[in-house]
Amino acid sequence: MSFMRLAFSSDSGTRPLSSLTAGDRGVVVDVRGRPARADRLLALGVTPGASVTVLQTFPGVVFLCDQTELAVERGVADAVLVRPMEARS
Repeated sequence: MSFMRLAFSSDSGTRPLSSLTAGDRGVVVDVRGRPARADRLLALGVTPGASVTVLQTFPGVVFLCDQTELAVERGVADAVLVRPMEARS
């Protein structure tokens, strides 16, 4: 299961997780890349439909995925496509 996509998603408005800044939130739409990497991310809960919040972008990307805090290299964050959510006011 190295390639998943939400059934109702389209590519419009999706961005790599690595392009978000600290504090940005989004929803995982797709996990791409090498099968072993994608399978590992999926096993850690980075699955389509999961909510993410970016905590830090340097030196690596640190983010909350649902209630799990993960730290990944920028190249790994490039493989996670998210649909950014509007900031709450």
